[in-house]
Amino acid sequence: MTLNTSEQAAITSGSDFWHTEGVESAGIPAVTVTDGPHGVRLQAGEDLLAGVPATCFPPAVASASTWDPELLRRMGEALGDECRAQDVAVLLGPGVNLKRSPLGGRNFEYFSEDPLLSGYLATEWVRGLQSKGVGASLKHFAVNSQETDRMRVSADVDERTLREMYLRAFHKVVTRAQPWTVMCAYNKINGVYASEHRWLLTDVLRGEWGFEGLVVSDWGAVVDRVKSVAAGLDLTMPGPDAAGDQQLINAITSAELDPALLATSAERVQQMIRKAGERPAGTYDADAHHALAREIAGRAIVLLKNDGDLLPLSGEQSIAVLGEFARIPRYQGGGSSQITPTRLDDALTAITATGADVRFAAGYPLEGEDEALLAEAVAVAREQDVAIVFAGTVHETEGADRESIDLPAAQLALIERVAAVNPNTIVVLSNGAVLATKPWDERVLALVEGWLLGQAGGSAIADVLFGRVNPSGRLAETIPVKLADHPSFLDFPGEHGHVRYGEGLHVGYRGFDARGQEVAYPFGFGLSYTTFGYGAARATASAEGVEVRVPVTNTGARDGREVVQVYLSRPGSKVQRAPRELKAFASVPIGVGETTEVTLTVEREDLAYWDVRLGKWIVEDGEYVIEVGASSRDIRATVTVHVAGDPARVPLTAESSVGEWLADPRGAEVLGSVFGESGQQPAPEMLMMLGSLPLSRMAMFPGMPIRPEDLGKLVEAAN
Repeated sequence: MTLNTSEQAAITSGSDFWHTEGVESAGIPAVTVTDGPHGVRLQAGEDLLAGVPATCFPPAVASASTWDPELLRRMGEALGDECRAQDVAVLLGPGVNLKRSPLGGRNFEYFSEDPLLSGYLATEWVRGLQSKGVGASLKHFAVNSQETDRMRVSADVDERTLREMYLRAFHKVVTRAQPWTVMCAYNKINGVYASEHRWLLTDVLRGEWGFEGLVVSDWGAVVDRVKSVAAGLDLTMPGPDAAGDQQLINAITSAELDPALLATSAERVQQMIRKAGERPAGTYDADAHHALAREIAGRAIVLLKNDGDLLPLSGEQSIAVLGEFARIPRYQGGGSSQITPTRLDDALTAITATGADVRFAAGYPLEGEDEALLAEAVAVAREQDVAIVFAGTVHETEGADRESIDLPAAQLALIERVAAVNPNTIVVLSNGAVLATKPWDERVLALVEGWLLGQAGGSAIADVLFGRVNPSGRLAETIPVKLADHPSFLDFPGEHGHVRYGEGLHVGYRGFDARGQEVAYPFGFGLSYTTFGYGAARATASAEGVEVRVPVTNTGARDGREVVQVYLSRPGSKVQRAPRELKAFASVPIGVGETTEVTLTVEREDLAYWDVRLGKWIVEDGEYVIEVGASSRDIRATVTVHVAGDPARVPLTAESSVGEWLADPRGAEVLGSVFGESGQQPAPEMLMMLGSLPLSRMAMFPGMPIRPEDLGKLVEAAN
């Protein structure tokens, strides 16, 4: 049944906070959408942040550290089952915005500072969810890297950086998994609201990438319904929006808006509703999902330091468990992704359940300082064989960026005083974005990055501490020595409605590596309870990309899992590039003494850079250095391979410089002919001086063989 204009306007806005608008006369029901991305947050009652109990899986800050797309697919499948059990049609996730700064308030919801890692992980999350007949909502499109002034701020970023860094993960997910919906961001991009950005929502997303689904607004992101529909936004949330509906009707009546645009948006909403109606109701096993959450959490934990092989614990030592977070876990961030868990494990209970001699002291209050609590914890630490200090951030939430990357003063005092009385001190961190670890980590033997691990995190921490799980997590973001070292430091969070992305392509580890900057722990880093040796790497280039093979051997005494990482560089490139960029990775289980030949594929599209002159992706011809390693700064094998490039001739114009003319074979021939005929062949020193001069300016100089009236013919001859 064809909807009239009024019905089309109504169906392109929500009926309330979590439902689309139904059209009873057309047999179109309302469907439920709700927050994710690490759980199903179906609102319960009047409290916006109170949800029906659901499995709280590890947030993206943790799941990204698994570097395992297949594990993310299993998580997506489980979320799909829970959505079906609660009659949810679309789960609002995953978030794939880059972690531009460690201060980003929603970093716990985003995967990485690297777009390729984010893109591959999110692709499998979406595939898993949608395999259950539940739609994903890829967000927040685009360049949503801060919470400060998030509803209005303009992210000012050049096109090459935008394409290669901030859009790349979205592109991977859209082209590989076709999410049902893409959610536009609140912010502006180069002065234009994302909800009104036709280049972003239509030209790129649909025209270039072939997106087939629905564009939905973030909740409250639409400023002008008419401009948004014209730009390619289909569904405004939340609703109802009677005033906006009427604005659309009036705009069509006055011919301000093409009625075909509204009709198309209304049809996309109907297509999404029809898809949702095809899925059967479902159930899920809460215990099995809790076990999966525990598995993911265990795989996400990153062992940063383990001097003297203090870990894993044997269970025979007496243990001081110190810090309030051991019994009151920090397991997720605040805001729209806040899940009401089906159950909640804490580390103190899990450690005690091992049968070890355990004594607990709170050590610090959740707010402020308490000298009595600190003194009690130090006394307990002095008497036990091992001291485990639980520390981390107190508040991380949507809507506010962090002010610091330092631990609270009370927790720093606890670490320092415990380490002074117990040489076997372990620190376990709980945080949604990186924390500064220098210089206090030098005083402890072991450091465990526990992130925010979801509802089973307490048990997962015990699994790693006691060796039931051999840690294989790797950092998806660099830990700097201090905040001022970070590439984003001078341009975050901006001012007066604008934030300049001044570091350009050098986001995260790219910027640290480009400057040779010391870091606390590099991108991709993580220790294991075993060791791995790498053999010689081999690489073969083809039309599809580059295949890399490397043998990896478990040289230790425990079965383990290595995350093999492939970084590429292009020495002598004609364009600015980072010293190395992640281009492939694999999480590989390897038994004791076994050797596995790991095969990784660098796709050709991931070799390309965005040529701003030609307005297209270009693979540069030449020699590429392939570095295979265990982190961006732990390279174990290097090989060079030649990659055939794409045709990339830039047409010459009168405004092209003399140097550009001479660097082009045909241009050099044309100019050489002109100078030869005139008998005025310039000396090399003169050519160097003229190299940056546009040809049109040289033609204005007296005595030159090129005259202004000759320029058109020369350009025609050169092209």
